[in-house]
Amino acid sequence: MKAVLNKLLIGSIVLSFFMIMYSSSYAIPAFARKYSMSCTTCHAPIPRLKAYGDEFAGNGFEFENQQATRYTMKDGDERLELLRTFPLAARFDGFIKYDSKTNKDMDFSSPYNLKILSGGSLGKNIAYYFYFFLSERGEVAGVEDAYIMFNNLFKQDFDIYLGQFQVSDPLFKRELRLTYEDYMMYKQPIFDSRITLAYDRGIMMTWGIANGPDIIFEILNGNGIGEADEMRTYDDDKYKTFAGRISYDVSENIRIGGFAYFGKEQAEAINVAETDTTMSDNEATYFGPDMTLAVEKLELNLQYLYRKDDNPKFDYSTPENNVETTGGFAELIYWPNGDKSKWYLVGLYNHIDQDLGNGTGKNTTYQTFTGHIGYVLQTNLRLIVENTYDIENKENRVVLGFVSGF
Repeated sequence: MKAVLNKLLIGSIVLSFFMIMYSSSYAIPAFARKYSMSCTTCHAPIPRLKAYGDEFAGNGFEFENQQATRYTMKDGDERLELLRTFPLAARFDGFIKYDSKTNKDMDFSSPYNLKILSGGSLGKNIAYYFYFFLSERGEVAGVEDAYIMFNNLFKQDFDIYLGQFQVSDPLFKRELRLTYEDYMMYKQPIFDSRITLAYDRGIMMTWGIANGPDIIFEILNGNGIGEADEMRTYDDDKYKTFAGRISYDVSENIRIGGFAYFGKEQAEAINVAETDTTMSDNEATYFGPDMTLAVEKLELNLQYLYRKDDNPKFDYSTPENNVETTGGFAELIYWPNGDKSKWYLVGLYNHIDQDLGNGTGKNTTYQTFTGHIGYVLQTNLRLIVENTYDIENKENRVVLGFVSGF
């Protein structure tokens, strides 16, 4: 209860701060106001990024060779770049949901997400970005994405991110998807393992080679973004995990990539002195290809991943209890008039298989097909209707709602 009250107090203080900032700065929407441009310059539809928006984010939230009028203030210090107004934005999502897996006929899930975002330049080739979840499915979730970015280092397309981010961001960004249904393979838990491709803390380095591939390398704690321990330490074991991706634009319309991840972790909350044994470890490995095929009205995104854990239950008696997991997704997006379309369609197929080895065969399967229709009521407000059919359990989840940014 005390922890919940503390989170509510923090959320109230943060909300009050943002309301004060809003009343004095009028800095919403942050980047569109900064450059006096429509949100459609970077998004189509929100929150999905166009290629131009992805380039803008990778350049430290700056457009090359374009100055933002009156964005910074003169302070008499050539080494200090102060923002004239604090850049803020908000995202607010709400849904009405029917799920045949539950015994509720209908659920009003609003607000489903409510978060405050901020990002911008701190100086030449230095930027920051973070968001605070005021409400994530009814809880004050706090900070998720939060990092400092150093870009175009050594006069190359070489960037370094330090902070919290999703391990899968170099693949397909979960936060920018159009569907209520998630990219499930990225967040699939494997027994007691803390390793996933969702949020983690670490450092990410990206290098775009001229006329060549894009290379990304990550060094991570490997245990998510939970609270620090009594020693103010976030990592809960002595290991670090590593991820890398290489991608290449085969043509203007085709991009292919490959991803690999290696992690090692110790069991949580085991007193070695009491058990008089060696703390059990788990090694987890991911690898797999991805591809994007984009033409004027269609975009096809494909992801396949193989994961192997050698002891995800941290079981001393059977330390070689291998678990193999395979899965991925296929996503097809159609908009009749390209990024100027008022409406769009999405089809998303998720599939996950888990094989426990030792002749036991498949243990769990997640397999769904999602059909999604969206209508852009305003540039920063879209309405959605979505149905996800659980193929294995023959169940349906129907979602109606809105996604807004302002």
